[in-house]
Amino acid sequence: MKRLTIILAVFLFPIQIFAASVTETLRVGDEEIVTRGQFIRSAVTLLDLTPKHIYKELPFTRPVPKALEPYVRVAHERGALKHFGENLYQAQKITRGEALFILARLKGERPNDITMNFSDVHKDALIAPAVQVAIDKGWMEPVRENIFGVRRALTGREGKLLLQRFIGETPVSRREKQEVDIPTIKISFESAEEMIPKQDILRSVWRIINSMYLREGNIDEEEAGYQAVEALVNSLKDPYTTFLRPIQTEEFSTNIEGEISGIGAQVEFIDGILTILAPLPDSPAEKAGLLPGDQVLQVDDVSLNGLGFMEAVNHVRGPQGSEAKLLIRRNGGEFTVMVKRDTIQVPEIKLEWVGDIPVVKLVQFGRTTEREFRELMQSIQVKGARGVVLDLRNNPGGLLHAAELVVSNFLPLGSKVATIASTGEKRDEITRDPPTIGENVRMAILINKGSASASEIVAGALQDHKRATLVGEQTFGKGTVQQLVDFTDGSSLKITIAEWTTPNGRKIEGTGITPDIVVESKDDRDEQLLKALELVR
Repeated sequence: MKRLTIILAVFLFPIQIFAASVTETLRVGDEEIVTRGQFIRSAVTLLDLTPKHIYKELPFTRPVPKALEPYVRVAHERGALKHFGENLYQAQKITRGEALFILARLKGERPNDITMNFSDVHKDALIAPAVQVAIDKGWMEPVRENIFGVRRALTGREGKLLLQRFIGETPVSRREKQEVDIPTIKISFESAEEMIPKQDILRSVWRIINSMYLREGNIDEEEAGYQAVEALVNSLKDPYTTFLRPIQTEEFSTNIEGEISGIGAQVEFIDGILTILAPLPDSPAEKAGLLPGDQVLQVDDVSLNGLGFMEAVNHVRGPQGSEAKLLIRRNGGEFTVMVKRDTIQVPEIKLEWVGDIPVVKLVQFGRTTEREFRELMQSIQVKGARGVVLDLRNNPGGLLHAAELVVSNFLPLGSKVATIASTGEKRDEITRDPPTIGENVRMAILINKGSASASEIVAGALQDHKRATLVGEQTFGKGTVQQLVDFTDGSSLKITIAEWTTPNGRKIEGTGITPDIVVESKDDRDEQLLKALELVR
């Protein structure tokens, strides 16, 4: 048996907020990822801020730890936590952009004008003013010329440097750092012989390569490591579990903040083939006639066969304004289509009134839905709508919490939304807010084969509770939950961690949700919407 030594940092939790140095407040290793709670505590402490309303209730649906609560109150009162929506999730990573947003709001800093130009920061985004302030004041540099890196996880080294620049503290030199370094405790425990499959063989092969291989110049440690990890992940044969290298993580197409770049289509890797889950409204993909379930076989006469997920995605991407020649397989047939690449802003929620009936279209379940959907439904109730049509067609999903929030508008408080089963645990997801729409208001939901994941959670829950009539076509059938795990080198692992079923126990993975009334899609008339309007009038 081998012994493995782990070094744990000791974190100090002060009872009161007091002025201190960066190294005293942000006690994380340089290569560690900073959490939201750690950064909020450090920033508030450094500014020596205290809450004004001690007993005012915090807006988050999940409780905040008592030790962190005073710091969170300060940040909340100054509008520094708006970026996080309904839940703070204080133990999750904080991104560079989120950290800048918190600092700018805590200090009340706003730019005179937004002049910066980065592909991952749009000038009308909530985070844009904070990025401009950071550039103007020299708080943080962009990761590349045209990419600021707002979605990249903040490391301990970056966080300390950012806070030092923020408060004007002189960065600690190497010698000084040794004197104020984080106290540590060494804990030794015994581990199994084979922590990694075929560990001894892997080590032996790598040792032999380094000592005996003829062409030393061909040895690339980073490439070898990444390929080994990719092989490990690919052995799972799970289309939704993928290892992303740093640049792939940075460019990952599904951005929950509301921007999709490329041809404007949500995609997944299914049976080794790049498959369109849903073209986005008014996107180049939709205008070119691409549909959910279309398989992308070639891009510009280059076959995608045998490529990994992000490799295939990167072939579809390209400069804004350029054209992609795609070979598409649909229903057994193949054809070529030209699609003009562009940068697409995703308007997550669209509202259109048809007489006295509101038709609410959700494009995806992201942060905008978390922040704005409940308020929108309250306004609809005040206007006395006779019925509501919720359009989830071509909605590929998103955040689980956003799905629960949507369902809560139509069911009593505490209603079951779904059952989530993970390794060794099963729990019921329930609504945590009272309904905004009266039970006397009729409801219909539009679905099709592009409705997936969170869309199927919402449709399945409201169908099981007999609250809504489902109209349209069978949904996609994605009943698993993925989580993105970030690593300090910028790479990440998107891994399947759970499977969900509807309140009545229906399994969705590979099956989908069956509508109560089947209506096929037609090009000339929206028969599905017409049927839904007929039902709720």
